[in-house]
Amino acid sequence: MSSNAPDPHVVSVDLGDRSYDVHVGAGVRSCLSSVVPTGARRAAVITQPNVGWHVESGLDQSVLEVPDGEEAKCLAVVERLCRDMSSAGFTRSDVIVAVGGGVVTDVAGFVAAVYHRGMRYVSVPTTLLGQVDAAIGGKTGVNLPEGKNLVGAFWQPHAVLCDTEVLATLPPREMRSGQGELAKYHFLGGDGLDALDLAQRIAAAVRIKADVVAADEREGGRRAILNYGHTLAHAIETAGRFDLRHGEAVAVGLVYAAEVAAAMGRIDDDRVAYHRRVVTGYGLPSRLPALLDDDELLALFGRDKKAVDGLTLVLDSARGVEPVTPVPEAVLRQALAAIR
Repeated sequence: MSSNAPDPHVVSVDLGDRSYDVHVGAGVRSCLSSVVPTGARRAAVITQPNVGWHVESGLDQSVLEVPDGEEAKCLAVVERLCRDMSSAGFTRSDVIVAVGGGVVTDVAGFVAAVYHRGMRYVSVPTTLLGQVDAAIGGKTGVNLPEGKNLVGAFWQPHAVLCDTEVLATLPPREMRSGQGELAKYHFLGGDGLDALDLAQRIAAAVRIKADVVAADEREGGRRAILNYGHTLAHAIETAGRFDLRHGEAVAVGLVYAAEVAAAMGRIDDDRVAYHRRVVTGYGLPSRLPALLDDDELLALFGRDKKAVDGLTLVLDSARGVEPVTPVPEAVLRQALAAIR
């Protein structure tokens, strides 16, 4: 970074020759030109119409927009972006810059993974959810009608710039969505997160995620803990009939996972109550939408990417959070009743 750059928290994701830094702080988006990869001539800036934040890569850059909303996470949008880049003459020696929330970083990262069989990209996440989760770790992809994130690739960014200035303009619901992912990190070694200021809290969450990713880049084991609360959350989102943002659904999923763990004798009632306190402390929901049917949810659980050898849930215990297989159906139903 240049000498006049903002002073960020810098967290390294240690992956050997694919290692990269995550910069967290006010104004770090202005440092983009200092982190673009050496040798890149052009930048394809992939963003959405309502993001509203301009970045300057220091290169000849073209702006490519994707539609607003989760619907943009689809193969048709990936194809259009690849065709637009091809028509504009982008090559694998150039760079993609993703500017936006989790939808943008997921889509742009997947385009980077597949265009010309792989090119470099830099993420500039502009939502709290993107900064603490979606833009970190190299999981890219899009949805199918059958479920979330079923088509994708592990493709690490070249750098990530988490600019806390951009969060000041986020709508309250969008901030709460990111806080759902922050709540998750309380149970992954992040006790005391609520005592930190926002930049410190983001950097602490990124550090936890970076350590997990460095130990298990391709989710062969330990990385699955980052999906804590997500089995129910993804089922709620796939059902698609309720106005819950991703982080809000994760919050409900965290309480549900605690109830499952308690029903299996893995944690006690005090630990369940702690889950509820963390979630409600962020102003997040802890109850399941009333009209979601148990049978529908259990069927959606079976589509989860972790469902390899029977249903796997990430559950808490005295040893910490870990994947558990199998989980009896009776326990799943009992826990659903506990959060209604």
